[in-house]
Amino acid sequence: MKHPHGPDDFEQVMLPHLDAAHNLARWLVHDASLAEDMVQDAYERAWRYYASFRGGSGRAWLLQIVRNTAYRALDAQRRRMEVALGGPTGDSDEVDARTEIADCAPGPEASLAQRQELATLDDALNELPVTWRECLILREVESLSYKEMASVMDVPIGTVMSRLSRARDALQSRGRCEASRAKGERPPIARSNEA
Repeated sequence: MKHPHGPDDFEQVMLPHLDAAHNLARWLVHDASLAEDMVQDAYERAWRYYASFRGGSGRAWLLQIVRNTAYRALDAQRRRMEVALGGPTGDSDEVDARTEIADCAPGPEASLAQRQELATLDDALNELPVTWRECLILREVESLSYKEMASVMDVPIGTVMSRLSRARDALQSRGRCEASRAKGERPPIARSNEA
């Protein structure tokens, strides 16, 4: 089978997806500098293996490379931390570095409210397991189809749908808790079945 794209059109096929690649990398590793390095590494890998690209969604193919690069970086970071601390560190999904979110609001009150909402959303997303977070980013930010998401994440479509549902439920639950706290309400107390 003849390759549908020649190496000369790599830039035309892959460069339009640079923003999507950076978005996914940033949300997976929470470090803007590391995300930029990963995107550069992913583009280099994509260039090297472009002959294996058989057409279809260039964005999904590239995002799969970005995802794999991010997981390798997170795994390497976790291993470095384990060596430095002399033992296991817990969940590798947690990275402390945060990025500043640009604000274009016209007034100071609107600006503060927007920053608070974005910080709350950022915190809520950061609390999700990385597999759920990537589902939300791929679907809600990058608008990938379930089929494309399954290809990027190398899982069945049912797994994509399940992770996405759980991620959405977790965000909605967190939103209800935040709203209750803002109103000064106490969360309901679980009752015991003991007599």
